[in-house]
Amino acid sequence: MITARQSRAARALLGWNQETLADKARVSLTALRRLESENGLRVYESTRDQVRRALEANGIVFMSTEKGEGVMFMRNAPPDSARRQ
Repeated sequence: MITARQSRAARALLGWNQETLADKARVSLTALRRLESENGLRVYESTRDQVRRALEANGIVFMSTEKGEGVMFMRNAPPDSARRQ
């Protein structure tokens, strides 16, 4: 499961704003803002899945261990012109 912090960190690595990620993930901006909120707002699993898939398709790798979670950007990911937005 993708966390709010992972989503925000992944966007930062890609240089994307929320609007770009919402567009790439094909979710509403409101749904993405709920996902990235630290207030524990309810988010559909399908929204989390679509966001995760969009980020992974652009080189993001999600990591989770007993010590915490994180993200990594793989440089050899397929090029995406939106990365420069």
